[in-house]
Amino acid sequence: MSKIDALKKLRQETGVSFAECQKALEATGGDPEKARDFLRQRGQKIAELKSARTATQGIVAAYVHSNKKVGVLLDLRCESDFVARSPEFSQLAHEITLQIAAMNPKYAKADEIPAELIAEEKRLCEEQLADSGKPQNIISQIVEGRLNKYRETVCLLSQQWIKDEGKTMQDFINEHIAIIGENIVVGNFIRYEI
Repeated sequence: MSKIDALKKLRQETGVSFAECQKALEATGGDPEKARDFLRQRGQKIAELKSARTATQGIVAAYVHSNKKVGVLLDLRCESDFVARSPEFSQLAHEITLQIAAMNPKYAKADEIPAELIAEEKRLCEEQLADSGKPQNIISQIVEGRLNKYRETVCLLSQQWIKDEGKTMQDFINEHIAIIGENIVVGNFIRYEI
């Protein structure tokens, strides 16, 4: 595959600018797989840098499933009105509402889970394992693993993306932060079901 074809393909797959794709290909010796990883890591670094910025603009996105029994409202924030009105931002909001409709998360981030809920979940896990005859250090590891799984289940940003299980929702949003160039924050959301 020629350099131009590789550049075009990487651009189509990632949505990142041609200049960034070219830098990634040069940094990885022309290997498209390594270039994608390079861009993903770069996107995470950009997201970390932009996370300190305040996101005061945004949109309210709505989704109603075709069966008319599940609906979602989402408050998605960004830094500027220009980005909030862009089709890319609207598409991102739509993808997030689909995730919420399908996976029914209760919280956006793990730090939003009430401490007493985590304590109760931990207590239940410990009770289940109390009579297992396993050493306490093994029980502690199992409980911690179950708590992590619980957090992944109830927190939107920790969930696997329904369209690519190799990514979490946070990874998916970080990719868009790198492409759009602004901080993006999931505000409030609510899921209705009949």
